[in-house]
Amino acid sequence: MIEALIVLGAAAALIALSLLANVRFRYENRLPMQWSLNHEVNWTAPRALALAFTPVLAICSLFAAGIAMLLMKPRPGQEGLEVPVLLMISFGFIAVHLLHLWMIDRSLSGRGG
Repeated sequence: MIEALIVLGAAAALIALSLLANVRFRYENRLPMQWSLNHEVNWTAPRALALAFTPVLAICSLFAAGIAMLLMKPRPGQEGLEVPVLLMISFGFIAVHLLHLWMIDRSLSGRGG
Protein backbone atom coordinates (compact mmCIF):
# COMPACT_ATOMS: atom_id res chain seq x y z
CA MET A 1 0.00 0.00 0.00
CA ILE A 2 2.71 2.50 0.93
CA GLU A 3 4.54 1.62 -2.28
CA ALA A 4 1.52 2.67 -4.35
CA LEU A 5 1.29 5.96 -2.44
CA ILE A 6 4.97 6.68 -3.09
CA VAL A 7 4.58 5.99 -6.82
CA LEU A 8 1.42 8.11 -7.05
CA GLY A 9 2.98 10.93 -5.02
CA ALA A 10 6.11 11.02 -7.16
CA ALA A 11 4.03 10.92 -10.35
CA ALA A 12 1.84 13.75 -9.10
CA ALA A 13 4.87 15.86 -8.15
CA LEU A 14 6.55 15.33 -11.54
CA ILE A 15 3.35 16.09 -13.46
CA ALA A 16 2.74 19.22 -11.36
CA LEU A 17 6.29 20.44 -12.02
CA SER A 18 5.81 19.91 -15.76
CA LEU A 19 2.45 21.69 -15.79
CA LEU A 20 3.94 24.68 -13.97
CA ALA A 21 6.90 24.71 -16.35
CA ASN A 22 4.52 24.54 -19.32
CA VAL A 23 2.90 27.76 -18.12
CA ARG A 24 6.28 29.39 -17.50
CA PHE A 25 7.66 28.42 -20.93
CA ARG A 26 4.36 28.86 -22.83
CA TYR A 27 5.95 31.20 -25.41
CA GLU A 28 8.65 28.69 -26.34
CA ASN A 29 7.91 26.15 -29.06
CA ARG A 30 11.03 24.07 -28.36
CA LEU A 31 12.99 23.54 -25.15
CA PRO A 32 16.61 22.47 -24.65
CA MET A 33 17.18 18.79 -23.93
CA GLN A 34 20.97 18.47 -23.96
CA TRP A 35 23.90 20.79 -23.34
CA SER A 36 27.58 20.62 -24.20
CA LEU A 37 30.30 21.16 -21.60
CA ASN A 38 30.60 24.82 -22.66
CA HIS A 39 26.88 25.35 -21.88
CA GLU A 40 25.67 25.45 -25.49
CA VAL A 41 22.41 23.71 -26.33
CA ASN A 42 23.08 20.61 -28.46
CA TRP A 43 19.48 19.83 -29.33
CA THR A 44 15.93 20.80 -28.49
CA ALA A 45 12.56 19.08 -28.45
CA PRO A 46 8.98 20.30 -28.78
CA ARG A 47 7.85 21.80 -25.47
CA ALA A 48 5.29 19.08 -24.69
CA LEU A 49 7.81 16.29 -25.32
CA ALA A 50 10.57 18.02 -23.35
CA LEU A 51 8.34 18.50 -20.32
CA ALA A 52 6.75 15.04 -20.49
CA PHE A 53 9.91 12.99 -21.00
CA THR A 54 11.09 12.70 -17.38
CA PRO A 55 7.61 12.18 -15.86
CA VAL A 56 6.79 9.43 -18.37
CA LEU A 57 10.17 7.74 -17.84
CA ALA A 58 9.78 7.99 -14.06
CA ILE A 59 6.23 6.65 -14.03
CA CYS A 60 7.24 3.66 -16.17
CA SER A 61 10.29 2.96 -13.99
CA LEU A 62 8.45 3.40 -10.69
CA PHE A 63 5.54 1.26 -11.89
CA ALA A 64 7.96 -1.50 -12.90
CA ALA A 65 9.77 -1.26 -9.56
CA GLY A 66 6.47 -1.33 -7.68
CA ILE A 67 5.27 -4.39 -9.58
CA ALA A 68 8.62 -6.11 -8.98
CA MET A 69 8.30 -5.41 -5.26
CA LEU A 70 4.84 -6.98 -5.21
CA LEU A 71 5.76 -10.05 -7.25
CA MET A 72 9.30 -10.84 -6.11
CA LYS A 73 10.51 -11.94 -2.72
CA PRO A 74 13.48 -9.97 -1.35
CA ARG A 75 16.76 -11.77 -0.76
CA PRO A 76 17.68 -12.58 2.82
CA GLY A 77 18.82 -9.43 4.58
CA GLN A 78 17.02 -7.13 2.14
CA GLU A 79 13.60 -7.35 3.75
CA GLY A 80 12.21 -3.93 4.56
CA LEU A 81 14.35 -2.09 2.01
CA GLU A 82 11.59 -1.81 -0.58
CA VAL A 83 10.17 1.48 0.67
CA PRO A 84 13.54 3.25 1.12
CA VAL A 85 14.65 2.15 -2.35
CA LEU A 86 11.40 3.34 -3.93
CA LEU A 87 11.71 6.66 -2.10
CA MET A 88 15.30 7.10 -3.32
CA ILE A 89 14.29 6.37 -6.92
CA SER A 90 11.36 8.79 -6.63
CA PHE A 91 13.44 11.60 -5.15
CA GLY A 92 16.13 10.95 -7.75
CA PHE A 93 13.66 11.43 -10.60
CA ILE A 94 12.24 14.57 -8.99
CA ALA A 95 15.75 15.99 -8.50
CA VAL A 96 16.74 15.28 -12.10
CA HIS A 97 13.52 16.86 -13.37
CA LEU A 98 14.12 19.97 -11.26
CA LEU A 99 17.69 20.15 -12.58
CA HIS A 100 16.46 19.91 -16.17
CA LEU A 101 13.87 22.65 -15.60
CA TRP A 102 16.50 24.87 -13.96
CA MET A 103 18.88 24.35 -16.88
CA ILE A 104 16.11 25.17 -19.35
CA ASP A 105 15.35 28.36 -17.45
CA ARG A 106 19.03 29.37 -17.41
CA SER A 107 19.38 28.72 -21.14
CA LEU A 108 16.28 30.65 -22.09
CA SER A 109 17.05 33.59 -19.83
CA GLY A 110 20.51 34.00 -21.32
CA ARG A 111 22.46 33.00 -18.20
CA GLY A 112 23.44 29.62 -19.60
CA GLY A 113 27.00 30.35 -20.52
